[in-house]
Amino acid sequence: MNIAVVGTGYVGLVTGTCFAETGNHVVCVDINEKKVKSLREGVIPIFEPGLDVLFERNTKEGRLHFTTNLAEAVEKAQIIFLALPTPPGEDGSADLSYILGVAKDLGGIITDYKVIVDKSTVPVGTAEKVSSILAEQLSKKLFDVVSNPEFLREGVAVEDFMKPDRVVVGTRSERARKLMKQLYEPFVRQGNPIYFMDERSAELTKYAANSYLAMRISFMNEIANLCEKTGANVDQVRIGMGSDSRIGKRFLFPGIGYGGSCFPKDVQALAKTASDFSYDFKILKSVMKVNGIQKGVLTKKIKKYYKNELEGKTIAVWGLAFKPNTDDIREAPALVIIDELLQLGVKVRAFDPEAMENVKVIYGDRITYCKTMYDTLEGADSLAIMTEWGEFRAPDFERMGTLLREKVIFDGRNLYDLDTVKEHGFNYQSIGRPKVRKR
Repeated sequence: MNIAVVGTGYVGLVTGTCFAETGNHVVCVDINEKKVKSLREGVIPIFEPGLDVLFERNTKEGRLHFTTNLAEAVEKAQIIFLALPTPPGEDGSADLSYILGVAKDLGGIITDYKVIVDKSTVPVGTAEKVSSILAEQLSKKLFDVVSNPEFLREGVAVEDFMKPDRVVVGTRSERARKLMKQLYEPFVRQGNPIYFMDERSAELTKYAANSYLAMRISFMNEIANLCEKTGANVDQVRIGMGSDSRIGKRFLFPGIGYGGSCFPKDVQALAKTASDFSYDFKILKSVMKVNGIQKGVLTKKIKKYYKNELEGKTIAVWGLAFKPNTDDIREAPALVIIDELLQLGVKVRAFDPEAMENVKVIYGDRITYCKTMYDTLEGADSLAIMTEWGEFRAPDFERMGTLLREKVIFDGRNLYDLDTVKEHGFNYQSIGRPKVRKR
């Protein structure tokens, strides 16, 4: 099939590359000339494991192309995916200006039947808005607008796309349904479902799924905080809860809050939708409040340990991205904590395998960027862990002890076994578990 993908951000680039991998001819379009030039030269602007292999193969085979010309991209396309930014406004509502702007442009270009697909995460009613804009210039026989939300997890996005646990398609058009079924059948050969529903239900499904997962994280963070007050161990509580088949073990890991491009934005947008329909979504408001508070939990532990005397202290930071296997720092808890530490007069030495270039744009020379995880520890008073990268999980504790001024770890991701850090003589504080004091 001939596919056009409008937007070469995280979702657009993964979508276009993965569709090309199954034999489709894909043209990705973006208004950023510099970005398109780089993509044509084989430079991928994001870090996503496995994407580079598929990207190189499909550009080499001539199935994946890039252009700044929208008319050129959609001329032969049967299906046009809109993978454009929907940043949150001050009131939490999603900004649809990019999507609606492209819809207006498409109205002046399309001459034969196309399926226009909202791939971006968009509020309820967006498909209808796109349809109305297209209908101002086109006969309704020339297009159908479909909602097809993405469920990609950064760090495993290629796997999620190539082997989805489900595909959600919102359309009431039988013609569009047949084309979408044909497109996605190669991805669900193992029997995972394609769910067809109306457009509004599909739009709400994405927000509902992400908000529910965010709620689980926030609920578990509340349980972790309660564990610290009661003397319980959140690891044991989590295992006991997760073994219940009605609950399951995923998204029950406490920490310093959720971040990234999806959960914060989608929770805000769903809350705004509820407000627009005069519904007081109390649970969702609590989720946002809990997450905001949770990002400050580690700083409170640090302040208490040093008795609020942090001026001139040096703290090593492991992890800057909001989660491992990505360079995405949007809404990352690490940034909130670093801001607080800098305000307290702390010197920060930081390391992240992928996200440091993005962080440099924010902090410049206000923090020190280190080449390795161990370099951060040299002369530092303590270590604060913000992201659960794999290489942090089994460190050389003996080496750490010789590099740090004092054997102190503040672990915002509960990476280490309590007995292990105790054996190595560390003062160790994590989330929802007993403190370990140096013998």
